[in-house]
Amino acid sequence: MTNRFASVNAALTLKVVGIILILSFFLDFLILLLPFQPTDRTWQINLATALVDRGIVPLVGLGMLFVGYWIDDASDGDRPRSVDLRFPALIISSILGLLFLLIFPLHLNNVRQASTQTVNQINQDADQAENQLKTQLAQFQAQLNNEQGKAQLEQLRNQARAQFTELLKDDQKYKQALENPQLPATQKELLKKFKANPQELDKFIAQQTDPQGLANQRLSQIRERKEAAEKQAKDNAWKSGLRIGISSLLLSIGYIIIGWTGLRGMGTLQGSGRKAAAR
Repeated sequence: MTNRFASVNAALTLKVVGIILILSFFLDFLILLLPFQPTDRTWQINLATALVDRGIVPLVGLGMLFVGYWIDDASDGDRPRSVDLRFPALIISSILGLLFLLIFPLHLNNVRQASTQTVNQINQDADQAENQLKTQLAQFQAQLNNEQGKAQLEQLRNQARAQFTELLKDDQKYKQALENPQLPATQKELLKKFKANPQELDKFIAQQTDPQGLANQRLSQIRERKEAAEKQAKDNAWKSGLRIGISSLLLSIGYIIIGWTGLRGMGTLQGSGRKAAAR
């Protein structure tokens, strides 16, 4: 009696938990559909990702549901049941299998198109930044063609040279600068280089006030950031497509096997039952 009660309680618990897991997935599915934007590629990608990430939940629910019915059949196969949910559960499993099978190619195509769009946007932003830099360089060079612009540039160089010279001549200030934890290590190395060879200071000031040289440095930085952004966009697309695509395909295989095999088995059992009744 105790064993029978335990088996009945275990079967009921498994079936209830399985039903809750299946229903919770469909509740999440309805919530994820809002706001409904089927033409938005980003919405499609996010929806597919969320569904695949939650795709194992109804699979576990189906497993628990069928284990519960198996315990019922093993403990007391002749006991009547009010509702048998195995057939609708197999239908749901087949539908989910087709759903995840469709997600597999659609998600890969969406991720590919989104990656292409992102890379194109990155290239457009980089081209725009380069054009702005070239325009600014042309304007600055035009200012340097007159005497006033040359005088301002020379005054800027003299001020920078005077500030560095004053720092390098004062040993106490020089030592404090080297011991300053907030000063970057690269600037400390420059100070040491200027202290050892004053001619390096003139070269450095000339480089830092050369419009073409500064423009080339800025151009290199823009192109490096563009390449890094392109690589990151392609890597993210590849990882998302691979993870979601393979997971969706595996879930599809699992659901289809459960659904179609179960439906075929139930049809066989029903056919056998009709033959036995005819006899």
